[in-house]
Parts: sequence; structure tokens; C-alpha cells
Amino acid sequence: MASFFLLLLLVLLNHPFPPSISDPRTLTASIYCGTGKLPANTNFIPTFVKEMETLSQLVTIHHFGTHILNSTPPMYGLAQCYQDLSHTDCLLCYAAARTKLPRCLPSISARIYLDGCFLRYDNYSFFNEYVDQRHYNSVNCSTRVDSVTEKNAKPDFKTSVGWVIQNVTRLAVENGGFRVAEVNRETETVYALAQCWKTISKDGCRDCLDKAGHRARGCAPAKEGRGFDAGCYIRYSTEKFYNDGNETNGQAGYSGIGMIVTVVLVLLAGFMMLLFAAFVGYTRVTRMKQERKIVGRVSSTLSKSSLYFKYEVLEKATGYFDPSRKLGQGGAGSVFMGTLPDGTRVAVKRLFFNTRQWVDEFFNEVNLIGGIQHKNLVKLLGCSIEGPESLLVYEYVPKRSLDQFIFEKNRVQILSWHQRYEIIVGTAEGLAYLHEGCAVRIIHRDIKSSNVLLDENFNPKVADFGLARCFATDKSHLSTGIAGTLGYMAPEYLVRGQLTEKADVYSFGVLVLEIVCGRKNTDAFQDSGSLPQTSLYYLRVLFVILNQAWRFYKFQTLHEIADPCLRDNLEAKEASNVLQIGLLCTQALATLRPSMAEVVQMLKNRECEIPSPSQPPFLNTNGLEGSCQSTSCCLNIIASNASTTEASSTSENSSSMHSSDKQTRSKEFMQNDLHYNLSV
Repeated sequence: MASFFLLLLLVLLNHPFPPSISDPRTLTASIYCGTGKLPANTNFIPTFVKEMETLSQLVTIHHFGTHILNSTPPMYGLAQCYQDLSHTDCLLCYAAARTKLPRCLPSISARIYLDGCFLRYDNYSFFNEYVDQRHYNSVNCSTRVDSVTEKNAKPDFKTSVGWVIQNVTRLAVENGGFRVAEVNRETETVYALAQCWKTISKDGCRDCLDKAGHRARGCAPAKEGRGFDAGCYIRYSTEKFYNDGNETNGQAGYSGIGMIVTVVLVLLAGFMMLLFAAFVGYTRVTRMKQERKIVGRVSSTLSKSSLYFKYEVLEKATGYFDPSRKLGQGGAGSVFMGTLPDGTRVAVKRLFFNTRQWVDEFFNEVNLIGGIQHKNLVKLLGCSIEGPESLLVYEYVPKRSLDQFIFEKNRVQILSWHQRYEIIVGTAEGLAYLHEGCAVRIIHRDIKSSNVLLDENFNPKVADFGLARCFATDKSHLSTGIAGTLGYMAPEYLVRGQLTEKADVYSFGVLVLEIVCGRKNTDAFQDSGSLPQTSLYYLRVLFVILNQAWRFYKFQTLHEIADPCLRDNLEAKEASNVLQIGLLCTQALATLRPSMAEVVQMLKNRECEIPSPSQPPFLNTNGLEGSCQSTSCCLNIIASNASTTEASSTSENSSSMHSSDKQTRSKEFMQNDLHYNLSV
């Protein structure tokens, strides 16, 4: 149906009225659509239709009108025909402007200059504006230049244009904002028209026409030029385009057919807008019914399960979300401590979402995570979706998140090496359970220190499953949009969007290095307050811990990069083994990384031999400076480095592989498009 409206609009716009009947001057001189967009779920079409109808009534009576609608957002409208137009031509011009302006929707502001009238709507009072502070196309020059006869190429023509614009500006200011004028020198006549909006003052009209006239003069030696601003319009031409002000003459030969065409056009424009509004309204109502149906189904299912909580109970449990009970805030919502009526302490996550479109996926995740129980995973106790916002209820973990114990400058308690080792082992066991201990494989997708919580005995619990995904055992990977935290995302996921459990292994490896070193993987740009714009700098600083760990590993002094606070009780051999496991987990190729079950075995079995890791990704950036500053360029180098690692590792394990096979595998790694939008 929308395509039908568009087709009808194009038909109307491409069939102007015959000049033999009249000339309402409906040619578009300029149209400007504002950049501001409507708030979500705002039904703007009925407001627009009502405003245009009101202005139509005012223009029919006065050739001019302003109106204000106290809607959300408010709408201010202005319409004005140029004073030389007849009554009928004015109605035709306004009808054409009203038909063309909806192309700007859903912008909250727009304006259109036709050669016979002006129409504008906005979300603030602009009626007294005469100079626009924003930049948009405020001049329209004809491409026709009479250079063959050399008339317009002579200085006399530019002088004539300047003189007639100056004269019509002066006369318009003295004549209430409108005037036409002409100048005849030798054989060339130049005509001009100036019009100010009736809402601006005399001084405002003068200033506006001075600026618009200056722009129009710049069109010479073009045969025609137009200049306009927020409060006026000015035009010159070598052909007479205006009426002399006699409305009777303007209507000659028009009274019958012209009036019929005018009425038909106005009725068609109104009918089109009403149909469009009805279509949008029907679509909106249908979508809301579907959403309510889904929410009702989910609410009914939840109310029969142990996962169901009433919103009022959770609201009261958190002291109505008292700021003093706030435990923290993440990308998906803020967390508050609460006490249920039976005295159980819980953590209530108050989600930021304010729509119901995500409810199916949300319910699936609640079902998925709600059935999981492991000592190293935070237990999801339930949820609520019937209140004004959605809530998730987790078990309360008193020591909060790991990052506060290893990164904070003013740490209340410094974790010992033994505590850090147990946290690493416990986190690995929790991830191994997600990957292999459940009925389906579950990938967390956002393993980092702030998502590892500590109980009263400093036992770790992996939390925040908002980005978790599951897939069947017969699938090699999932192709999905990028989500997570920069610095923890595996290269194959970051570059190609391919998600497997090895993405969690990579994130865990980064976390291991952070726990042992006591530093964030993103330390190098934290003080700047924003991510550096150059991709080269990002590659060099974002993975600084990986870089240092690899260099110390090559010199067989891995334990030296451990947190200085651990020097007194650090077990050097054990620390080196743990760091080496971290490097194994962060290898460029997913196939070279161990599974989390293998990681648990290497951590707990001190007699287990730990394989030698290959170079992590993102480190080979030599020679990039000055030759690669774009994100796509650097991502290609990431893929190239990973491909090089794959080829070298394969050659070590199988010397019989032919070089062409290596190149083929390298090309396969890079065959996908590397231009991804990183939504972090």
C-alpha cells in the first residue's frame, strides 16, 4: 500500500497543470528535511495531517497562516503564498507543497520553497526567524547561460541583475514585504520578485532579503537565480514569471476547469494522507496486539513455574530500587541488592530495555540458564516481565566482582597467589560445565573480570548471561553479530563473526593473564577516556599484556610479569605454568586452543605437560605505521597474521604438507569480507 501512495504521488508531481490554464508556479526551488528524528513509538502522521489541514483552511482564507499543535513533540507550521498569486493559484501551489513535503517524514522538521509559495513545519517556534543558523542549500541557480549571444556574459548583465535585486529589495521592505520590479538596458530585460514572510519585522525582512539577494546575484550570468533564507524568497529571471498583481487577470480562462482541478488536487492530497495515516495506524495496532499476545503467553507460562516473581515483590525487596542498594551497572542494566519476604538475599538486575520485541529470546535464555546449577556459575532464581520494566533475579554474591580486587588502586584486600589460582581454576570449571556439562553447548560470549563474582570464601561464580548463546553439537560454529568487550574477543569472532566455544577459551586466556599480572588488558588507553581513533594505535595498546607475556615467555621468564604485590608468596613455577596456559588459550587459531576441560586438567594436574603456545594474534604490527590507518586494513592484517600462524603451526606438525595446500588454507581464512560493525 505504501508503494501505491508513492506511485500516486509521483504521477501527480510529474503532471503539472497546463500553462494555458494558469501558472501557480509549483516548481520546487528548494526542499530541506531536518536531521532530527522522532522519539521511538511516536505516531507522528496524524499530527502532520491535522497541521496541514489547519494550514489549508488558513491559506484558503488569507493566503497565509501559522498554527501550533501541542503534540509530542509539538508542531509549529507556517504556509504563505507569494502576494502576486491569484487565489486559485495560491491553493494549487499550497496543495503541491503539501503533497511534496511528506517525503521528509519522519523528520521532526522540514521546509519547502516553491516558486509560488512556502511551507514549513518544525518542533519549535521559528515564526520570527529570518536568518537560518544551519547550513543548507539556500541558493538555486539556473544552468541556462545565454553565452551564445554574449548578452549575459557582458558586465552590463551582472550590473542589471544587481540593480534589479537591490531595487526590488528596497521596494519590498517599504511595501510590507512584497514587490516585483524590472530593469531594461539596451535589449535585455531582467525581472525580479521579493517576498518576506508576514511573521517577521521590517528590519528582519531587510536583513533577510539582503542576504538572499547577495546569494542570488552570485548566479549571474545564469539567466535565472533564486535566493532564500528562513524568512524570505527572492528571484530574478530574463523571462517574466510573475503576475502584475491583478487577480482578475490571473484567473482569466481558469474559472471552470481550473477550479475543478484545484478541488480534485486538494481532495486527492487529503485522501492520500488519510489513507497513509490509516495504514500506519493499522500496522501499529497489529504489532501491539502481537506483542501483547506474546507477553501474555510468556507471563502465563512463567506464572506456573518456579522462575516467576511478581514485580511488586521485587520492587519492595530492593527498597523501590534505592540508590544505596545499587551493586553495580553494566551494559544491559543496573543491579540492586534485595531481601525477599523469606529473608533470602538476592541480586535484582533492572534491565534497560523498554520494549517487548525481545521477549521470546529473553524467555528462551531464562529457560536455558534457569535450569543450570554449578558451584562456579551464578544461579538465576527467576524473572519478572509484567511490570513497567523487566527484572532478573540472581543469587546474591557478597564479595561482588573480581575486578575490584585486582585492578582497583586503593584495594581493601590484595588477593594472594593461592586465592588467584583457585579463582582461575573455579572459573575454568564453570566454563567447562557450560561447554560440555549441559544438555546443549552454551557460549557465554562476555567472559571478563567484572563478570566473575566472588562469594564470602572468594570462590568464583561466572555471571551475566545476557549475551549467552547455545547451539547443537552437530554444528561447527554460529554466525552472529559481534557483541562483547574489546580486548576479550577472539580474532575469528571479531573479524568474521564466527562463534564457537573457543571464543570463551580466548576470553578466559586474557582473563588469566589479567589475574596473574594484576593489570587490565586495556590499561594503555584507559586514561584517555575514549578509544583511540587510529586502528594502528588500537592494535598496539589494546593487547599490551599479550605482547608482554609473549616476549617474557620467549625469554623463559614468564613469572617476572606477575603482579608485584605477589612477589613475597609467588610460586614462580606454578605462575609460569598458569601464564603459559593463558597464552595457549589466546592463540590466533581456534583449532590450536585447548578446550576448557583440557584447561581444567592442565591447571589441576601439576604433572601434566603443558604444550608450547604459538604467537597470539594482533602482535605483528611492524611496518604498519604510515601504511595502514584504517580499520579494514588492520583487520586484514589480523587475518593475515592468523593465517601465517596457521601455516607455520601446520608445517611443524606435518612436514609433508605441500606449500600450495598451506596457501589454500590461508586464503580460506581470509575469503570472508572483513568489514564488520563492532557493536560493543
